[in-house]
Amino acid sequence: MFEYEIATARSADRIREAARYRLVREAKKARRASSRSWEPERQVTGQRSRFTRAA
Repeated sequence: MFEYEIATARSADRIREAARYRLVREAKKARRASSRSWEPERQVTGQRSRFTRAA
């Protein structure tokens, strides 16, 4: 019976840890998305014309 209780406690710990991991991952994703919305869009066309095209 004692082994069952230990297994149940470990299972609950793993479930909580997985939920926390998902929450942190979603928060990081949301933070990256919000920081990208504040960055000005970069002009790539001006940088490309600086070099000649290879044959």
